[in-house]
Amino acid sequence: MAGVLVFAEQRDNKLRKPSLEAISEGRRQADKLGVELTVLLVGDDLSGLDSQTTALGADKILLVKDARLKLYAAEAWTLAVETAARTAQPGLVLMASSAMGRDLAARVAARLRTGLASDCTAISIENGAVSIRRPVYSGKAIATVVFAAGAPVMATLRPNVFPVLSQPRPGKGAAAPLEVAFEDRHFRCRVTSIEAEKGATQDVAEADIVVSGGRAMKGPENFSYIKSLADALGGAVGASRAAVDAGWIDHQHQVGQTGKVVSPTLYIACGISGAIQHLAGMSSSKVIVAINKDADAPIFKLADYGIVGDLYEAIPKMVDEIRKLKAG
Repeated sequence: MAGVLVFAEQRDNKLRKPSLEAISEGRRQADKLGVELTVLLVGDDLSGLDSQTTALGADKILLVKDARLKLYAAEAWTLAVETAARTAQPGLVLMASSAMGRDLAARVAARLRTGLASDCTAISIENGAVSIRRPVYSGKAIATVVFAAGAPVMATLRPNVFPVLSQPRPGKGAAAPLEVAFEDRHFRCRVTSIEAEKGATQDVAEADIVVSGGRAMKGPENFSYIKSLADALGGAVGASRAAVDAGWIDHQHQVGQTGKVVSPTLYIACGISGAIQHLAGMSSSKVIVAINKDADAPIFKLADYGIVGDLYEAIPKMVDEIRKLKAG
């Protein structure tokens, strides 16, 4: 197989965590195949990113810089990745299954006239044939997608599934500009600004710990309970669709089939019954804790640990105990 190409997302001159995971998986696959790992970086200011990328084992770094690339523009980014793929001629193209990655991967796959496996949880390559595992039917089954040997393969990787290499094989890190023929039409539809939620520190899709609240929160003011537990654990605040639809919390916190798919080390579901649409977004969490007054709630069938009780009593006690443990 030819080399491996990874598109890496960056924000404010820092590689995003899902992209660190994608580069790490790219390095693992490149080592198995004995080929080079190429990483593509796109933006208006890429200073310092080449060293971050080299530290993860990149052999080649392609830099696409343009003043108009400060914020995401789908057509321009698509052309950049397409140009990189046609230049590097990789056998495997990887990117994170983030909002940008999902939008971009389908566009690029169509341009390259190749197949795409999205939201992948495992990749294996034998005799040139690539096998990819991905959840289907709202997470109730796992499909194995097999690409024929010799065909270029594209895949997006589910965040928090592929570990970041702690000691990767040092890459050559040869950085080179990649010329892309941008035109004004490639910027017809673009992001004009990004406004971060006040006080928000983590994206729920990237967090190692997620604490989510559901219909039982009864109102926006009670999400202070969820936030207190998340803060004590150093995690992010999530929510079910019912809580978001009620207007108690912003959609960016929604976990589930119509929200974000998360795979944290620890997921705590507070007052969430466990509808299949919600389970589809968090069932791959490594440890699941459920807090619910209803002992027959479906969430308990999936949970590793369960508390049958009032979350308004349980959460303050949990926060107190966590703080005691941290205090030593």
